[in-house]
Amino acid sequence: MMEPAYLEDEIPSLEEDPALGLSHRAKMEILFAVMLGLFLGALDQTIVGPALPTIVTQLSGNDYYVWAVTIYLLTSTISIPFWGKGSDVFGRKPIFMLGIVIFLIGSALSGLSQNMGMLILFRGIQGIGAGSLFPVALAVIGDLFTPQERGKYQGFFGAVFGIAFVVGPLIGGFLTENVSWHWIFYVNIPIGLVSLYFVWRLLPTVKTPQATRNFDILGGGIFTVAITFLLVGLTNKQFGDWTDPTVGGFIAIALVGIVLFAMAEFRAKEPIIPPSLFRIRTYTSSMIASFFASFAFFGAIVFLPRWFQFVHGFSPTFSGLAALPLMVGLIFSSIVSGLIVSRTGRYKWLTVGSIALMGLSTALMTQLTSDTPLPTVWFWMFLSGLGVGPTFAVFTIIVQNAVPFHELGVATSNLTFFRQIGGSVALAIVGTIFGTTFAEQIGPQMTAAGVPPPVVAGFGQASSTGALDFNNLTGVGVDLGQTILAAVPAALRAALEPFIGSIVEGIHGAFSLAVAQTFYIGVVAAAIAAVAAATMHEHALRTSHAPEPALERSQGALVEVPIND
Repeated sequence: MMEPAYLEDEIPSLEEDPALGLSHRAKMEILFAVMLGLFLGALDQTIVGPALPTIVTQLSGNDYYVWAVTIYLLTSTISIPFWGKGSDVFGRKPIFMLGIVIFLIGSALSGLSQNMGMLILFRGIQGIGAGSLFPVALAVIGDLFTPQERGKYQGFFGAVFGIAFVVGPLIGGFLTENVSWHWIFYVNIPIGLVSLYFVWRLLPTVKTPQATRNFDILGGGIFTVAITFLLVGLTNKQFGDWTDPTVGGFIAIALVGIVLFAMAEFRAKEPIIPPSLFRIRTYTSSMIASFFASFAFFGAIVFLPRWFQFVHGFSPTFSGLAALPLMVGLIFSSIVSGLIVSRTGRYKWLTVGSIALMGLSTALMTQLTSDTPLPTVWFWMFLSGLGVGPTFAVFTIIVQNAVPFHELGVATSNLTFFRQIGGSVALAIVGTIFGTTFAEQIGPQMTAAGVPPPVVAGFGQASSTGALDFNNLTGVGVDLGQTILAAVPAALRAALEPFIGSIVEGIHGAFSLAVAQTFYIGVVAAAIAAVAAATMHEHALRTSHAPEPALERSQGALVEVPIND
């Protein structure tokens, strides 16, 4: 397979390679600074999850539950390629600092939200800043360490996420229960200010010499419009049919936009997403695998906290602790997989096996019911964490090892972009699947729980006429039985009260089956990700930032030479 020619034929200079001439202590200080930035972004993703059911209940926004997450992923996803390209053009330091500042502004405004509209808007601003945190931080790590060294430090990367995943739910739950949910956003501010200080003090400003300021404005505009229409259209599916203009129409506009964006990128002097990188088989396989692996994983972390709270009555704090098995598996496998890759230089079948394990755990979660023992659910989550960890840690090493050094920033941002958009598309689709399945299962599950057919029929009629909104019944922190009784006419309460326990059991059963149904799409996505990972070429890890030794010149081009599989 032919590869694009590298532009450099010599060892990079100090300006091109900030790792040259830096002491080990200086590298460690810089690593600490960027890890604070990573922690900031990871903490926000985990601190909001357990508190979100309470937030949308207090703000009367259960209909927009998915949007509170989707808007953050939408804006962060759209902004990622711009941040990555900007870090190549203007340097990692100013771009990283600007992203942190925007993130902190969005955090402060989100904490001030008084309704769901304000929260969604300010979470969008927060997401714009968050779009810089992961790709630029990972690009800095790629600047400082060679691919062979990088595996050792992916353990830090996994540990940061692991600590955030454990500490975030605890802080979020504690603040939500004992202070106010508003403070889950304010807590970002002191951490962000510390990160800003260390980044300003320690991180050198290094620009890629080959990068120019011919920014792809046309491609950027088309890209923003296309991705926005795609994700909004998918999210709107839970409120309408595929034929609705705001669903199928938006998705059609997005598909046209994606085609126009691809055409614009081929003509751009400095494309946001360079098409030439996709000629590298390992790079392309990694993008596809990361997209679908993220797609498969996001359903678990979105609806499971809500399931623990709604079905089992967990508080926000304990719903966060309930996710601990998943995080333990993720931390362990992330650290171990990085060390294995660093010591052996092999990664292909490690990633394939990890994704397969994630697919197995997702398949097990499709069996979730309201009666599933909690230890069983925790075991499934632990297996999922074991599978997910290497997809976070190893694919970064693979991609940065496969591309020319001068395109490291944009390649790393593209990897983060494909992860984010996979999660964003998954959120929209699983939200639709959940809502549809929940509505369909209410009647059958009530009947199975022993509710008389006339009562079931009455619930169905009340739902169809809008007199009873089942979305409002899935809030947390309320007595479901009393909420139902309060929603029906006073004359019917006495007749309904003897069956209230069975009604609640039926609703819990329908809710659980709806959550379980969302995992089926994850099984398919994991299978596609595993196949994509299996098609990659396994390159020897570079021991310097010079051109990749696994690529050889032949008649003016580069020919990919994988090591033995």
